[in-house]
Order: sequence, then structure tokens, then C-alpha cells
Amino acid sequence: MNLYVRLCLLLLKHLLWGRPLEPMATSHLRFRVLPSDLDLNLHMNNGRYLALMDLGRFELMLRTGLFRKGVQRRWMPVVADIKIRYWRSLKLFQKVDLNTRLVSWDERWFYLEQRFEHEGKLMARALIKVAFVHARQTLPTATVLEVMNADLDVPPLPDEFQKGWVTRLNTRSLVS
Repeated sequence: MNLYVRLCLLLLKHLLWGRPLEPMATSHLRFRVLPSDLDLNLHMNNGRYLALMDLGRFELMLRTGLFRKGVQRRWMPVVADIKIRYWRSLKLFQKVDLNTRLVSWDERWFYLEQRFEHEGKLMARALIKVAFVHARQTLPTATVLEVMNADLDVPPLPDEFQKGWVTRLNTRSLVS
């Protein structure tokens, strides 16, 4: 239930004080770890990280204007792959900064990075592969960027997205 409260607060904040964001800029959200975010070990549940990351990506779409334009066109953002690494535990009532940024893209996929930080220390970091879908068809990234009026050169895709932090054999990378 608290995710809906956080979503409503995010929308209200955006409506009252929201400032536009360039597509390659970093979106920043601040949370506090609540009792409902905890698991039996009394640190933030790994599933809660993923749910909060949804809010971070939603906020990025709001501020870049992509959410409104996507809704008008009935586009749906779809996460295809997430690779997350947890560095340190988040404890009850700790303040958490969630930074979300677009890293690169290819013809079909957008690649994002999301970082959880507490007092400047990296707590968790995720690499995400996202597409936009309309009528069961994946939209070309060029179409999405055109709607955003974003005339950008494609930044080189970092090697870690190519490998997806994978060290085991026969495991798919983020790119394929």
C-alpha cells in the first residue's frame, strides 16, 4: 500500500514543482526505508528495491515528458532485463537516494542505470534494459526519441551492459 502513497506523492510533487529534465540527465528521488519495506532480516527487502526502481523510472519519464506523450500514443514501457547488485543493506528509517539515468540505446532497447545511495555510499546498483511497446510491437528507439524531440548521438554502450556482470557460462547478456 505504501507504494501507492509514494506514487501519489511523486505525482503531486511533479504537478506542483516538477521541472523538465533532459533525456540524458539524472533523475533523483529520495526515500526513507519504512517498516513495510523490511524483510525478516530487518533490512530492505530485495523485491522492494525493484518496486522503488519502478518509481524512479516513472519519475524520469514524467520529467522528460515521455510519460504524457506515451500515454497519448498508448505506449507501454516494458522492462526486459534487470541485473542488480546489492552492496550494503538498507536499514529501517535510513534515507535513500535513487538516481536513474539513461545510459545508451540501440535500435530496439534503452539501457538505464539505477543507483541506491545512502550518504554518498553506493548501496545497490542496477542495469536495466527497457523497450516501449504498442499493439504488441516493440517500437524502434528512434521513434521514441523523435517523439521526445531528442536529437542525440548514441552514447557508447558500456562494456558492463554487454556482459551484464555475468561471469557464469551460458548466461545471456543484457544486450542480446
